[in-house]
Amino acid sequence: MLEKTIQIINTINQKLGKWISWLSLALVILVCLIVAMRYLMDYTIIWMDELSRYFFAYLFLYGAGYTFQKDRHVRVDVFYDKWTIKRKAWINLIGGVLFLIPWCVILVQVGWHYTVIAFNMNESSSQAGGLPALYLMKSAIFLGIFFLLLQGIASVLSAFLILTSKTAQTTN
Repeated sequence: MLEKTIQIINTINQKLGKWISWLSLALVILVCLIVAMRYLMDYTIIWMDELSRYFFAYLFLYGAGYTFQKDRHVRVDVFYDKWTIKRKAWINLIGGVLFLIPWCVILVQVGWHYTVIAFNMNESSSQAGGLPALYLMKSAIFLGIFFLLLQGIASVLSAFLILTSKTAQTTN
């Protein structure tokens, strides 16, 4: 059952990560348009500027779980790379339980609070000509960290399975 849970979480984050990665192409195109308009025509469109920030935030927040799953987050690997699989599992288990999961739970709660307030007041940009749906950005805080929390749970469960397995490899 733990393996099935891990597989489901991994599949969710993998599909979300691959889908959201296309936003990087859209972001590059959008930023090129913004820069060209600003420097060639001396013209700025507020909603395009805000949209670029939305895209960047979506990439970062919705891609966090996928990035964690693929072990691409910044980490000091001076020691970790040389450790055995079981030792790495201990670090992942302890780090996940003591740091990642509790902080994600706090951020999900705070993000949920901001999301509910933003939706209830139909919050929009304070800029004239800005985007009308600021609540979509605020909901990304809640949802993105929620997907990171799920991946953190999958990481802890994977570490637990490695530590409890009699056949787990003990070398790199």
